[in-house]
Formats: sequence, structure tokens, C-alpha cells
Amino acid sequence: MGRWTSDQRTGKRVLLGVARRGLGDCVPGLDVGDAFEVIGDPSISDCKVDPNAESRENAAREELVDVLSGRHGALLSVPPNEDSHKAGYAPWSLRYSGHQFGTWAGQLGDGRAISILETPHPEDAESIFELQLKGAGRTPFSRGADGLAIVRSSIREYLCSEAMHALGIPTTRSLALISLPDLEVVREQIESACILTRVAPSFIRIGNFQAFNPPKDVFLIGGGQQQADYGALLTLGRWVAQRVLKLEDVDEKPWGLRLVKECARRNALMLAGWQAYGFMHGVMNTDNISIAGLTIDYGPYAFMDVYDPGHICNHSDGEGRYAFKLQPTMILYALRQLAEALAPLIGAEESLGRAVPEDWALSASSEELQAWREAGIAHRDAVELEIQDVFIAEYKRLMRKRLGLKTARDDDLQKVIDPLLELMQRHELDFHATFRALAVYSGQLSADDFDVDKLLVSPVAPTDIARADMRAWLSTYAVRREDDAEPMLEANPRFVLRQWVLEEIIKRVEDDALSGRRALAKALLMAEKPFEPWGAEGKDDSALNDEEHEERRLCGLGGREMLGFQCSCSS
Repeated sequence: MGRWTSDQRTGKRVLLGVARRGLGDCVPGLDVGDAFEVIGDPSISDCKVDPNAESRENAAREELVDVLSGRHGALLSVPPNEDSHKAGYAPWSLRYSGHQFGTWAGQLGDGRAISILETPHPEDAESIFELQLKGAGRTPFSRGADGLAIVRSSIREYLCSEAMHALGIPTTRSLALISLPDLEVVREQIESACILTRVAPSFIRIGNFQAFNPPKDVFLIGGGQQQADYGALLTLGRWVAQRVLKLEDVDEKPWGLRLVKECARRNALMLAGWQAYGFMHGVMNTDNISIAGLTIDYGPYAFMDVYDPGHICNHSDGEGRYAFKLQPTMILYALRQLAEALAPLIGAEESLGRAVPEDWALSASSEELQAWREAGIAHRDAVELEIQDVFIAEYKRLMRKRLGLKTARDDDLQKVIDPLLELMQRHELDFHATFRALAVYSGQLSADDFDVDKLLVSPVAPTDIARADMRAWLSTYAVRREDDAEPMLEANPRFVLRQWVLEEIIKRVEDDALSGRRALAKALLMAEKPFEPWGAEGKDDSALNDEEHEERRLCGLGGREMLGFQCSCSS
């Protein structure tokens, strides 16, 4: 393996952050040198920086920045006159298609994401992690775009990937963030470029399968509709079944339907985490849905503030297709497209009673292919019912955990969970702060003199009706909860990556990268440990030091003008 060096990537590069937990979980053997010392201790209140930190020589850190900024890359070339079967190695981007906002968009692909290597975890050789640079420049799939990403969107994904992992929600991970301050990016305004390094077992999406068997009879303006490639569909599917989903006996037993079911199961579990923790993705197009059931492609996402099931976090989603309450429906829609893409193969396997051979579709007539497709699609309704059951069971488990219920009952959704959510919506209560308050005051809820105003966390003053409604709900809930509050505190975050927090951190980094990256590191630390009692929770304000005051502020609701703040898809 050799090293390729770009003679065009010579501009200034600033290491904004290294995700300590992403590093330790995915690539613990990676030497980052003195990266953490250069970035500085995480702090919101202390803006001091070491002016000489960047200029100190450190080979490991310098190599890290060179590789993760795209200046250096791993390359193994095979000269044309050598054995054509000898494997080469070079960075790659993926081709995929997809439905965007419910409309077939044809070929898309990694327009600015470039994977640079795969590496096994040192403690488990079967766990492979792929390192990908997002915003590293043009690819064969950039479609006329610049292939770049901006600081704002890169910080949002860098922080949220680690926040989601800390909440127990399946996700891609963050590794590092590097700004390119001399490289201008044209969006709504001129901004600076930034490269995020993210890590995952696989970045394959439902759209990868759609690229090899796109929907029929779809008119694309400008042409360019793809033809089915059943051989490639088989190759991709078999590789995903074996390497990504770890299905057994793929060479002999039918695997197509098992692949769909496993992908559906994983995405149902992921979605349950979204709904239980008030996460809104914003762009659930089929090219943004992971085969491995990971939250992927963080764009105009948001965490719920005041509970509103109809909230739309994406300013570009005018019709509300991806509103919070519709996310379960949209996952079903995406999984339906996966089933459609694999339907002919599933039907052929059912007909043969085993895995299909390499040439399974070469000599098949259009009538045979259609019959196989119909046979494959016939399984779709049963699969959807299965994953709805998986979703509901996991959602109820997570909500019981958040509420600290002693036992599981069939009517928990109707008697405890939904009534609380309806109360939150009716009285404009903050979603996460209400759950945290229930945990903090768990031991006092049964007292006759308990002040329910402590639970009515809202940007508006509590009303007598709100107090009465909360007391009525507590009469049902209090007898069901655990006596020990600790499990609830470990299930309900003190710190939430709210929109106002993101906007503040982004501004600090954009205004001054060197001092701002210390604030970024603190936001990351709080996101990595969201259940900690940040800001000396429970103590009087007068007992707090400067840093604790800032932590407490970051755990607050923020200004009313930022509640329900929408982002656009621009990044």
C-alpha cells in the first residue's frame, strides 16, 4: 500500500475537533498524537488559547490532518500490464438512486462523500469500520455541484452523531472535523469549507439497491432513466447479506427476503429511538435510509422542544412529509422501496427454493421476471406488520424506561404514555425537560404538597388547568413508577442538543476557530454524556462557578424565538 499526495490541497487546515468516544469505539488504534492538547480543554467559559499550539511539530497529529483533509490518501495501483485479477485499492464513492420527498429522482450517489479505507476493530476482526470524508471534493456523482461542505452543517453532524450514540440510538459516528478557512463555498452566502470524518460499518443505503432495479414506467425530465442490472443487484445483495447484516448460509439458502426483514427490523429499532427521544431527521429520502439501520446524513435535523407531534424541522419540507408524527410512515415507505427493488430476486429464490445462481436473470423472459416480482411483493404486507410490531414493542420499552415504570402492561400506551404526550402538547410543555423533571422529582411526586409547577416546564406560565391536568395524570402514574430515581436519571438527558445550542456553538467557531473549538469540545463532551447533572443540577445558582453557570445555561430551553427553529437542506 502506498501513499498518494495531492499537490493542490496546500491551503490552511485547522483541526476543529476529534471525537474521543468515536475514536475509542471505532478506531482505538489510531494515533492522533497531541490532537487533544492542541484543541485545548473543553470549556464554554474559558476562551484562552495557546497561540503556539498549531505550530508545534507532532508527526502523528500532522499525518492525521493530512489524511483527514484529503491531502494524503492510501493507494495501491495495478499497472495495466500486470495480472488483471490483482486487487488495487483507492478511495471510493457510492452510486445510488432514490425517492426524494416521494418523487423518483433517478441516479444520485455520493456527491461529496469519499471513503478512504476500511479497518477491522482490534478486538473483533469481524467488526469492520469504514472511514469516510464528507465535504472532501467532487466525485463522479457530484452532478455539477462543488462536492464541498460548510462549517455550519459539518458541526451539526459532528455533534449529533455522538449525541445519538450516547442516547442509545443506532447511528454513524464522528471521528474528526477539519476546517479549510481559505476555501470559499458558495451557498446562500459565501462560507468556509469543512471536512467531517465519519465512521460506520457500512454507508450503503436503500438507494443503492434502487439503482440496480429502479421503478418502471417513471418519466424523468431530461431522460437518464436507468435500466435494471440484475447481476449487480445480486452481487450487492449477497455482499450486504454476508458482510453488513451477517446473515447465515447466504451461498445456499434464500437470503433476499431475509435481507429485507433484517433491514426492516434494524430500522424499526432505530425509529423507535427517534420517536422516544424526540428526534426529527428532516430528510427521510430513500437515499438517506441505511441498510444497517443507522441514523445517517444529518442535515436539517432537530430534537423536540415544546412537544408538537406535527412539527416540521426542515424548512424545505413545505408539505410536512417528514413531520415528527409521520416518521414511522416514512420508514415504511422507504422499506417498501427496498422490497420493490429486491422483489424479482425474492420471487426467483422462492421459485427455486434456494439462493439464485449468478446468471439467475440472464435467460429469464419478461413474463418470468414479472411473475417473480409479483411473488416477491406478495411478502411486503407481512413484513410491514412484523416491523410495526418491532417498532411498537421497542418504543414502549424505551418510554417505560424514561418514565421509570415498574412493570410492563399492555395498556401502558393508552393509560400512561399517550396521556402524558397529549398533556405536553395541550399545555406547551418542553418534551425533554418534562421527562427530566419527572426523574429529578421522582421521590416527591406522591406528596400531597408537591408543587406540580416543577413539572410544567414551558416557555409560557403554567395555568390552573395545566396544574389540574398534571395532577390527574400523576394520580395514575405515581403508583406505577419505580421508587429508585437513578434509572430514570440515566434514561432522561439533562443536556439536549437543541437548535439554539447548535447555533451558538457554530457562531463561536465561525467567529474564532481556535477559541471556538474549545466550546465545540465542551458541547461534544456534554453530548457524549447527556445524562450527567451538568451545571451542578439541583444546586443553588450562588454555589456555581463560571463553567457550571455556562453548563446550566446550555441545559436550558433557550430563547422562545429559537423554539421550533427550522433549518434548510443547504449544507
